[in-house]
Amino acid sequence: MPSELIHIIDTVVKDKGISREAIVEALETAILTAARKKLGPDMELEVHFNEEIGEVELFEFKEVVEKVADPLTQISMEEGKKLDPEAEKGDSLGIKLDTESFGRIAAQTAKQVIIQKVRDAERLMIYEEYKDRVNELINGTVRRFERGNMVIDLGRAEAVLPHAEQVSRESYRVGDRVRAYVMAVHKETRGPQIILSRRAPEFVKKLFEMEVPEMNEGIVMIESVARDAGVRTKIAVRSMDADVDPVGACVGMKGSRVQAVVQELRGEKIDIIPWTKDIAANVCNALAPAEVSRMIIDDEQKLLMVIVADEQLSLAIGRKGQNVRLAVQLTGWNIDIKSESEMAELTRNAQSTLGKIPGIGGIIAEKLYLEGFTSPQDLARASVEDLTALPGIGKVRAEKLIQAVQEYIEQAGQVADSEQEPGEETREEQEKHEEGEKQEDSAP
Repeated sequence: MPSELIHIIDTVVKDKGISREAIVEALETAILTAARKKLGPDMELEVHFNEEIGEVELFEFKEVVEKVADPLTQISMEEGKKLDPEAEKGDSLGIKLDTESFGRIAAQTAKQVIIQKVRDAERLMIYEEYKDRVNELINGTVRRFERGNMVIDLGRAEAVLPHAEQVSRESYRVGDRVRAYVMAVHKETRGPQIILSRRAPEFVKKLFEMEVPEMNEGIVMIESVARDAGVRTKIAVRSMDADVDPVGACVGMKGSRVQAVVQELRGEKIDIIPWTKDIAANVCNALAPAEVSRMIIDDEQKLLMVIVADEQLSLAIGRKGQNVRLAVQLTGWNIDIKSESEMAELTRNAQSTLGKIPGIGGIIAEKLYLEGFTSPQDLARASVEDLTALPGIGKVRAEKLIQAVQEYIEQAGQVADSEQEPGEETREEQEKHEEGEKQEDSAP
């Protein structure tokens, strides 16, 4: 029945959410595929869906000729006149075929093509729906586990939460609700693959954006996020309005906003620090709760040497280096932490080795010592290029340093020779003397 086919199309459109045009195209392709399989590939066939009667019409086209040479593609003038009284030689006449005569195999082929077309349309529709949701949060239900990966049911699609993007301290069972961050959506042949994450720093950022209205309004911004998933996260925030405290906005009344984020992260600790244009202030805030005594900044190499009191050293480094590691991630600068006693020892060593060289001041001596030049001999072996690679040392300064250390070593050698007691042999003279005695002993 014509109405039955239309009813089926409308049902598929409603249940699958696929456009009517896609279903009609799939139906036409299915009938054409089945017809070619039944009638052969040489026939010129066309398929059209008649919306008025709700029927897929199949037409075979043949050329009108005086004498038929190929019955599959040609029709005689006499037969052509019967179909169309106005037919003339060279015309192409369409002959309607019975689609019910294809048989069981042709019908099965039509069914498979329709199913495939419907699946392709579903996959494309899901990809178009989720490709624009990258960098968003999404909710789902744990459906199953595959080799450590979690397959999440999103309703109309499935997503994958890879084992590498899961937090080791978290555990889930089938049926549990999960909120995650959409990292990527790949267009695969077997359907779109939606990749989720609960480890990404962006996950924490999106959670705060949900809880802090000032972020959606553009008043408070998250400048950077550093995360040790499941343990601790540091976020740096700044305010575009001088009257709005960025840290207070993220914490909320009685800590309500930050606690909502902590609850979603299953108890992960969160440090919120104010962000400024001063890198020194940012590093001090990032290393909190440790207190910084002083620091040496190398802008060219983005390197910071932070000096803290001896009792603050373990606090600044953190358990297994976590505190300083997160501070490095947060600021983007390399941070080297030393205690006051370590720095004092370093200073003494630098002064006792390089500080004695004329023309090398205390600051330059410390800088060279930190770069691995721990003795005058080390510095003498350096080239101008080696020294100019260090911040604050130009070509002229490098040449003067090398000349100064070479003169220092030469003078030190002359002093050592002059301090030799009369009659005392140098090491080289002793070796020559011993070699001569051996030769005399071996002579016949």
